[in-house]
Amino acid sequence: MTIINIPEEHFHTDEHLQGPRGREVLESPLLNKGSAFTEGERRALGLLGLLPPHVSSPDEQLARAYENFQRKTSGLERYIFLASLQDRNETLFYMLLQRHIAEMVPIVYTPTVGEGCCTYSHIYRKPRGLFIAYPQQHEMDAILANAPVADPDVIVVTDGERILGLGDLGVGGMGIPVGKLTLYTLCAGIHPATTLPILLDVGTNNQELLRDPLYLGWRHGRITGDGYDTFIDAFVRGVKRRFPRVLLQWEDFSKGNAARLLARYRDELCTFNDDIQGTGAVTLAGLLVAMRRRAERLAAQRVVILGAGSSAIGICDQVVAAMIAEGLSDREARSRIWLVDSQGLVHDSRPSLEASKKRYARAQSELAAWNAEGQIDLEAVVRRVHPTILIGTSAQAGAFSEAIVREMASAVERPVIFPLSNPTSKAEATPADLLEWTDGRAVVATGSPFPDVVRGGRATRIGQCNNAFIFPGVGLGIVAGGARRVTDGMFVAAAQALADWSAPADGSDALYPPLEVARAVSRSVALAVALEAQRDGVADPVPQGALEQQIDAKMWQPAYPRYS
Repeated sequence: MTIINIPEEHFHTDEHLQGPRGREVLESPLLNKGSAFTEGERRALGLLGLLPPHVSSPDEQLARAYENFQRKTSGLERYIFLASLQDRNETLFYMLLQRHIAEMVPIVYTPTVGEGCCTYSHIYRKPRGLFIAYPQQHEMDAILANAPVADPDVIVVTDGERILGLGDLGVGGMGIPVGKLTLYTLCAGIHPATTLPILLDVGTNNQELLRDPLYLGWRHGRITGDGYDTFIDAFVRGVKRRFPRVLLQWEDFSKGNAARLLARYRDELCTFNDDIQGTGAVTLAGLLVAMRRRAERLAAQRVVILGAGSSAIGICDQVVAAMIAEGLSDREARSRIWLVDSQGLVHDSRPSLEASKKRYARAQSELAAWNAEGQIDLEAVVRRVHPTILIGTSAQAGAFSEAIVREMASAVERPVIFPLSNPTSKAEATPADLLEWTDGRAVVATGSPFPDVVRGGRATRIGQCNNAFIFPGVGLGIVAGGARRVTDGMFVAAAQALADWSAPADGSDALYPPLEVARAVSRSVALAVALEAQRDGVADPVPQGALEQQIDAKMWQPAYPRYS
């Protein structure tokens, strides 16, 4: 028997490849075809009597699955249904998502994945990926050897401390790597048999979880300091031994760890942090499109960002890089950015200022002219700076108040406003309010999906500043292009490639294309990233034509394997 369409090297044993039969086939999500097994396959694989007699077509299966999806009455129920389908028949799962991508991405990822993470221990059904708990760090090699994927192309790892805008969710954070890798496959065609989600369980400080009798994680306060660093180092060393060529993506680590860990390990293995670099790149792409449509230079803008965590710093870094490309010096570019956090405007006289914020802190001498006492809040900054761009990464719902937005719009003809926090409940403002408060003049993009806004009989599609337009293509370009390391230039190239999709297929004014073209976008991003990797000297030279063929060969299309 030969199995076509499944990368055979990603199964552990030849025996599994050569002879899965009966229930073993039905219980393997990537081998299972459910009711679509043909009569001949049922006899050859020992499936007679194990399935209803009718042989379903894929279209019949998709109709049945979608009907069941629609019967669910809440986002969480739909999330559970899709997760169960993924565990049962992974090919059908991706065929269904591909057919209904705009409707289902918000279920398998933000915003609904947040609810899935919050209730993880209560809706748990089947393990996916690896769970590595702090007390087991001395068994790292044995745990990695148990990985359900023998030779992964991509690992997404989290420690569950800063899940979306929801905070410390402990072991429930596993929903994020699973969701991210689902998007790697859906949007860029990375084969699901080559992806591995990992949860590093270093405990949780979430007292509600620790009191929950059903909580599945290690019941201990979060490990910090040297103990945490030793554990992370053991994990990285284990990955390097077991999977030396893998791409490792860090996801939803706290602001105190995210940039620090990236800086520590980025020269040791092929790795990046999507919260920092991916968010920065996708935001920059939207800003570049907005500038093109306004016929203005990004270097001439005044940018205020509410929130100064990892995502905000990533955005700052990408914006500064783009401004430098337009002719500014590093110092001049940084002077165009004002960061506001929970303590107000970030300035250099603040005690114990985090290293990541120091680069963008305003000089105390500059603030003397503001005649401000104590903290300088967002409204005061907007009133003084008159920003042309306002970005939110604060996870503070409603932080962009009517007074703040109207103040901004009073000085700027087309204010660019990006409330990026997710899930939806954490957004700094809704698109409908932003357009209402600016008489329809605001240029808006959001972090979570929002419905069209209808004003004056005209519907405005709101583009989603969705990392799914960046990280799947970045990963595809790295894997297909054979990159050994991830450079900052690769994310600038990714942003520019996404910005080139600035004329959405639906003819709207949205700054981002619809999800329906995500695969085409990812291919463009992958090519730009792979070419930049060659320019940066981290990948071997390959002619562009051959590189495009390598990318196409890596883009799996969900279709049932044929058995013969």
